Amino acid sequence: MKLEGIFAAAVTAVTQDGAVDRRRTQQHAERLLGQGCHGVALFGTTGEAASFTIAERKAMLGHLVQAGVAAERVLPGIGLCARDDTLELALHALDLGCRHLLMLPPFFYKGVSDAGVIAAYSEVLERLPPEAGIILYHFPKVSAVPITQPVVRALRERFGSMVVGIKDSTADLEHTLGMIEAFPDLSVFPGADHHLLTTLQAGGAGSISAAANLNGAGSRRVFDLFRAGDGVQAEEAQLSVTAVRRAVEGGPLIPIIKALLAHRLEDPAWRRVRPPLCELEDDSALEPGLAALAKIGRNV
Repeated sequence: MKLEGIFAAAVTAVTQDGAVDRRRTQQHAERLLGQGCHGVALFGTTGEAASFTIAERKAMLGHLVQAGVAAERVLPGIGLCARDDTLELALHALDLGCRHLLMLPPFFYKGVSDAGVIAAYSEVLERLPPEAGIILYHFPKVSAVPITQPVVRALRERFGSMVVGIKDSTADLEHTLGMIEAFPDLSVFPGADHHLLTTLQAGGAGSISAAANLNGAGSRRVFDLFRAGDGVQAEEAQLSVTAVRRAVEGGPLIPIIKALLAHRLEDPAWRRVRPPLCELEDDSALEPGLAALAKIGRNV
């Protein structure tokens, strides 16, 4: 069966000295699952992955599983610039019982060829057990290394079912729909919450999104209504998902999401981010998000 569902691109709580706050991060993951998310994507872009060491990321993932969060519901981000660093994270996650891994391409060198991207993914995939499921992470705005259709096609031809999906974080609906059309047997996930229903209608798999930190229950409702064949109610549910996404995307996304969590949970520690990100200074940027959440009665 194709991987599908609503996965929150979870934010990572930070302690006062800048370490991963394991307790708060665990509680947040449990809260997201309790609100209906099929899974949580840990240490993706929204989780400030590049700001944390391999050891920190392994320790948090191990803590989460040891605390009782089902490993198969955790989607760890594993893509780093060095092949063996990526492999270390991947094998650790698989050993813990994770089934699917979200993998950025190596992102330091820019202007690399499709052949180079294929080679980088291949050197990791050929060293993983065949049961590993890789979701290719296309986010050229941040990585500056696109995953083109020829790259996807070449990796699928060589590695088959090990390449299970694509996360498209371009927020470009036409691009996402093009991926769905080109690869109907793959799980294509938009990162843009406001494209959830449209991509489901086209054959998409769900979403892996930042705003699900605040309204995962809303996204799950869209998903369930669509799968139940209730298109009218799904359209109605999509309105609240779109409203929350639009309310948080006008400023620095991660600091805004964290500040909204801090406000709704009455826990100022959630405002902390790790440099080079900075905490939100002007809380007027929260007003659209607070209004959108209040309108739908959503408690994060």
